[in-house]
Amino acid sequence: MKTHDQFYINGQWVEPDNKKLIDVINPSDESVCAQIAIGNANDVNKAAIVASKAFESYGFTSIDERKDYLQAIIKAYKNRYNDIADAISLEMGAPTQLAVKGQAGSGLGHIQTALALLDSYPFTEKLSASTVVKEPIGVCGLITPWNWPINQIACKVAPALAVGCTVILKPSEVAPLSATIFAEVIHEAGLPAGVFNLINGDGPGVGTALSEHPLVDMISFTGSTRAGALVAKNAAPTIKRVAQELGGKSANIILPDADFEKAVKQGARTVFVNSGQSCNAPTRMLVPADKMKQAEEIAAKVASQVVVGAANAETTTMGPVVSEVQFNKIRGLIQKGIDESATLVCGGVEKPEGLGKGYYIQPTVFSNVKNEMLIAKEEIFGPVFAIMPYENIDQAIEIANDTPYGLAGYVQGQDKEMLSYVASRIRAGNISINGKSGDMFTPFGGYKQSGNGREWGAHGFGDFLEIKAISGLD
Repeated sequence: MKTHDQFYINGQWVEPDNKKLIDVINPSDESVCAQIAIGNANDVNKAAIVASKAFESYGFTSIDERKDYLQAIIKAYKNRYNDIADAISLEMGAPTQLAVKGQAGSGLGHIQTALALLDSYPFTEKLSASTVVKEPIGVCGLITPWNWPINQIACKVAPALAVGCTVILKPSEVAPLSATIFAEVIHEAGLPAGVFNLINGDGPGVGTALSEHPLVDMISFTGSTRAGALVAKNAAPTIKRVAQELGGKSANIILPDADFEKAVKQGARTVFVNSGQSCNAPTRMLVPADKMKQAEEIAAKVASQVVVGAANAETTTMGPVVSEVQFNKIRGLIQKGIDESATLVCGGVEKPEGLGKGYYIQPTVFSNVKNEMLIAKEEIFGPVFAIMPYENIDQAIEIANDTPYGLAGYVQGQDKEMLSYVASRIRAGNISINGKSGDMFTPFGGYKQSGNGREWGAHGFGDFLEIKAISGLD
């Protein structure tokens, strides 16, 4: 068992203000796999001071200098790639193949994308009688989740560093091990002291202090909508920018002319990836009312083919959920669906057969779900989805939009005109047509209570930049 009892501040590993340790739990077997120190407002203050000081020089570095730093980070990341994947698998239960290809790979991809964009990003433009420049906003507090830990770290850190900001990272205390390796990557890359800082901690102790600190110029937060609202409230007195990527309850509309079996299979498989712990998962499957039985049969077959097990087992295709808290929440919502008289097609509240220790949830499918049911309204964040009937296209769109969330939407069908019509009317930030999603240059983010701002690609630079108009130089 490893103990990570220091924070990375001002280019070195330092002792925390108060060495309080908490356990990091391996969700595959419920064992303690590590311990980390938990920070407080004093640690945040130290990091904010050095990050503010570092910004005085880093904020004026040239594009070529920042490209050199990103290239060094990429090189160091590749050297630690397998360590990062192993840490992700251990801390949050991602099966080995997903941890290697999906989780660790996404982190590297975001850094490479930020580097590529620096060759063409328009930091300066001529506009009528003025020159408009985009300048780094300053010190950025980055608060990241446990479900895609390195993905969310890299898609914030990479653009912030690329445009000239300094950062203070608070990773999830539930899955902090990959973040520690990322800090080691940054150190190996040789960034100037104070440009990147890491403090482990929980929301009340570190997240709140970051949000409130007057030297922190912006907060980029990924997590629940409830926590996002608290971050915004804490940031309000200092009028700092707050960018948020929050929850989702995405609809998957399968049109009457879709390749029905393929569409249902694809939708079900997408939900079960990462044990359903993805904010953009298509957890409400809308199908023509006369095809409900067919959808149930196909979805149940997909669920039966999922191999649930320990993250490091070769045959596992779906690991545990991340924690006991999540395990209990998901089981409670499954029971609620049963109590609300939704049809339980497969799965349920019991653990998969043969699995004792570990936070394992059966792949669970409900049918005949009404949009007013809790399982259709609340983000379950587990391998659970609802099949819902619709009578016509406009009703399907109405059901899809009948949610406070608006992160993603999915549409399956063949008629391009109809696909375009439905996509244009779903109130969500990302629409996937026939299973095709964007790449790392595609903006990611949501409408309504799914957040504000955008991450990934050139749009991901925007939240880290201020706009200045300079007039009279001509």
